Amino acid sequence: MARGTLRIFLGAAPGVGKTYEMLEEAHRLAGRGEDVVIAFALDHGRADTRSLMAGLESIPPRVLPYRGTEFEEMDLDAVLQRAPAVAVVDEYAHSNVPGSRHAKRWEDVDELLNAGINVLSTVNIQHLSSLGDVVATITEVRQAETVPDEVVRRADQIDLVDISPELLRQRLGEGKIYAPEKIDAALANYFRMGNLTALRELALLWLADRVDEGLARYRAENDIQATWPARERVVIGLTGGPEGEILIRRGARILNRVNGGDLLAVHVRAADGVVHESPQALEAQRRLIQDLGGSYHIVSGEDPAGGLLDFARSVNATQIVVGISRRGRIAGIFGGLLGGGIGTRVVRDSGDIDVHMVTHPFVGRGAGRRRERDLGRRRVTVGFLLAAALPILLQLLLGLNPEPNVATAELVQLTGAVTVALVGGLWPAVLAALWSSLLVNYFSTPPVGTLTISDPQNVFSLLVFVAVSAAVAVVVDLSARRAKEASRARSEATTLSDLTRGAARSEDSVAGLLQQALDVFSVRGAALYTAGDGSERATADWQLVASAGEIPALGDAKGSGRGQPAPDTGTETTEQIDPSTRLVLFGRALPAGDRRLLGAFGVHLAGHMERRQLADSRREVLRLAEGNTMRTSILRAVSHDLRTPLAGIKLSVGMLLQKGRHYAPEQEHELLQTIDECSDRLDQLVGNLLDMSRISTPGGEPLLRPLRWYEVIPAALRSIPTGRVRIDLPPNMPEIEADPGMLERVIANIVENAVKYAPGSDIAVAGSTGGLSNETLAGRPAGELRIIDHGQGVPAERVLEMFRPFQRLDDIPQTTGVGLGLAVAKGFTEAMGGTLTAEQTPGGGLTMVIRLPLSTGTPSTDAHEQAPLVPQSFLTRRVHNPPLQTSPTEQR
Repeated sequence: MARGTLRIFLGAAPGVGKTYEMLEEAHRLAGRGEDVVIAFALDHGRADTRSLMAGLESIPPRVLPYRGTEFEEMDLDAVLQRAPAVAVVDEYAHSNVPGSRHAKRWEDVDELLNAGINVLSTVNIQHLSSLGDVVATITEVRQAETVPDEVVRRADQIDLVDISPELLRQRLGEGKIYAPEKIDAALANYFRMGNLTALRELALLWLADRVDEGLARYRAENDIQATWPARERVVIGLTGGPEGEILIRRGARILNRVNGGDLLAVHVRAADGVVHESPQALEAQRRLIQDLGGSYHIVSGEDPAGGLLDFARSVNATQIVVGISRRGRIAGIFGGLLGGGIGTRVVRDSGDIDVHMVTHPFVGRGAGRRRERDLGRRRVTVGFLLAAALPILLQLLLGLNPEPNVATAELVQLTGAVTVALVGGLWPAVLAALWSSLLVNYFSTPPVGTLTISDPQNVFSLLVFVAVSAAVAVVVDLSARRAKEASRARSEATTLSDLTRGAARSEDSVAGLLQQALDVFSVRGAALYTAGDGSERATADWQLVASAGEIPALGDAKGSGRGQPAPDTGTETTEQIDPSTRLVLFGRALPAGDRRLLGAFGVHLAGHMERRQLADSRREVLRLAEGNTMRTSILRAVSHDLRTPLAGIKLSVGMLLQKGRHYAPEQEHELLQTIDECSDRLDQLVGNLLDMSRISTPGGEPLLRPLRWYEVIPAALRSIPTGRVRIDLPPNMPEIEADPGMLERVIANIVENAVKYAPGSDIAVAGSTGGLSNETLAGRPAGELRIIDHGQGVPAERVLEMFRPFQRLDDIPQTTGVGLGLAVAKGFTEAMGGTLTAEQTPGGGLTMVIRLPLSTGTPSTDAHEQAPLVPQSFLTRRVHNPPLQTSPTEQR
């Protein structure tokens, strides 16, 4: 069964007449005898639409209940059973009520199409997914119902239903769109003139793109090469040189003269383009073209002019912008003899595409990168020496034969010419061929001993000998060059692959890339510099960012210091990454073939620096966000938790200061006790806030020193208001590395938390056996202290949550504090290089485990070789206040 066709009526806003046009088309099809039914359509209270619906067969909608209300949806099964030729389905982007077969109406339509039913439907431009944020910005209304653009683009036909904004507002004012009570609000909000104009433009542009896709498809299917200037497209040819920025800006100005169009920059990468192109220039030009709203493309081709024209024709370009050649006069003369430069050939072969030849400051200055000798200066020198000596040696060898033979002499000398070509390349081999021909003519060709040739066949033989020698030399030279180029390309590809993998894994660092450059380019030193003031001036003060190897000191090109060398001293290789950043290699001048790879290093360095800047910015944003969260939480704490004890103090002091009012001693004692308790609570809250502030302050580093657990435990437990605490420290516990004040606060907060949320339970402060933890901290052995309670405990999935600042797992009226106790304890512990974790106590409850690294300094000379005896009254001290009946899940 053939798939049905979909025809969509697209509108810029509600009320433009999409449904009306769709129903009129349905009537036209029905008038031609086609079977047309209305699968689902709404009149929206509009009489004209209702009258059109009345003349067509309609399938009753399906009623679905949802949240106490009944909704009407298209009865998909009934439509499939009816199987009309054409189904009218309104609101293509509609979201179906839960309980329907599909979540979206366009999915219902897709099933109808698969059943061979043709569908007419409607959609507004604001319902397209790609334009949702744009429409929301314009109208300040975000659409909840959307349809993917690709689904709409698959339609066989899209009709734009368009009316002017003025006419649409007039129709709205006449009550043809909304009820009278909604007209004023609609005119003042969604249907403002600016909104309607912008939505209309969006609809026209979106449909134009769709039409352009169809045009490109038609041209490709029919192999149409001629340009159809349906839309202005400016193609800019880039060579990888510095003139590219001028060309891009000129192309952008050309495009700005028309209303709308495309700007495309293309770089044709030829086989020898690697010698002349600059990765930094191309990267900067790619960013510029994207900033100007254009697109950047790279194509491969042996002929840059042909590749540029092929690309321009493939995108149906109307204009091409190229720069005047940078070649010098001599190179320009030879280029003219060979058919002209790239720009000349583009102009000659452009056909009906307009070409702009743009002048620039780099005209006639050359390509900027001189091609190096592919075989190296040493090999070429050795080749010329062999070209002079080897034919003589071979002729001496031939002289041993008493009967000279021209054919034998030519074959032997040809072998010598091939050998010279293998060693020195083309020109030494040509010299060897000419020199060999003279020797063969003089010593082997009759009459011997003269350069005269009596037999015409010998003349032809010598000419063939010279031609074959030259041809073999050319082939050998080309293969040697290609082999070297392939080896270099393979090495570059491997290096670039390593750089790409490192960048993808974010493993590369500036220092690491510079160190890698030392090995790749065989130089003594590499350094990265930035302009101190960020300017682009040539006289800017350059500052050293990072370096590797040996770099000369300032003003000393041969030194090895770590100063700030002045770039461009003439003794090093400088790569300009961007106007304010330079990569400098010291030790040797790189050949032209290595400059592109150096450029790739520069691009990776620039990318890494950008990533580092983004990471720093992200950390700064996160820090500011955390600070904002902290301030908000502190304000919330101040507004409630801190005001509660202050209110108690204020009330008690106010009662005591009342004139003419006398209190009994027990009443006065109760008021003073209230003031004391509220003051203690206030002191604790302020202390936790200050401790949290100390954690988040860069200057809050701990003052670590060797100490023993028992030195801080008594002071930490001195302020415990209630509960029963038992200390169990084994003898000879080793010293740990800690800040006494921080560790005291850590233990105090944990014990206070345990006493508060494990009422009636004994609290044990115990050291591990031998004082050693089975785990290590950064490779160092750790000491361990456990604070154990037997309360209700905390669920395992909520353990991490209880360490967050200002977090209470249950907000209970009887609970006091701002939720900072464990956050402060964890922060102080980690600041000292330790860890604070929570474990379930066997039999119920929670065990907090403090692990701190053991001291590596001189052991304490304390006379105590074991934990000192703590008074029994302290170990079993019990305060006779009634325990708080609270949950153990506040801020464990």
